Amino acid sequence: MTSVRAAQIALLLLVIAAGTLAAQDARLPDRLGAQVAARIQVIVDSARAAGLPTEPLVQKALEGASKNVAPDRIVETVRSLRARLAAARDALGRDTPGADLTAAATALYAGTTTETLRRMQAARPGRPLALPFAVLADLVQQGVAVDTAAALMHDLTSAGVSDADLAQLLLLVQQDVRAGAPPVAAATTRAQGVLARVGRGEWSPP
Repeated sequence: MTSVRAAQIALLLLVIAAGTLAAQDARLPDRLGAQVAARIQVIVDSARAAGLPTEPLVQKALEGASKNVAPDRIVETVRSLRARLAAARDALGRDTPGADLTAAATALYAGTTTETLRRMQAARPGRPLALPFAVLADLVQQGVAVDTAAALMHDLTSAGVSDADLAQLLLLVQQDVRAGAPPVAAATTRAQGVLARVGRGEWSPP
């Protein structure tokens, strides 16, 4: 094989590889149109190259399309989510599962800090963190102050509370808030109940 032929084949392989990397998720142009989809795909490809989860980015774009959000805003929202995924990965480590990173990004959007993410990870070594992070974000959405929700979730994870108990706690807090209870009071009461069941005493807001 001549050197020219070898160079041509190498160039062809590079083109094919680049085309594969840039290949669009078919869902994007179907829902967003070619131009917006191409802008979103640039963000998705950069996340993939960085080893970040990409499906949350696609889903966020599709969610924006379903809500008739303006294209520029969809792009900015997806770009912001990609930044939070990167921040979560920087805080938690490169081997962190995608589900944990996605939930951590949601918690960051709710207003928590990367330091809180790290503290919760240290309190629950070797165990999944997707649900604790998701519960933290939802408690803030329910109206619990960020610092209070972070302290509560850190103490619950430190106590070894199971995912099932955390899910039940969140469900009960949501019910209490819908019934008119102040969010902090609801979270405190339900946290105390969980900690009592696991034999770790009471909890009060910081």
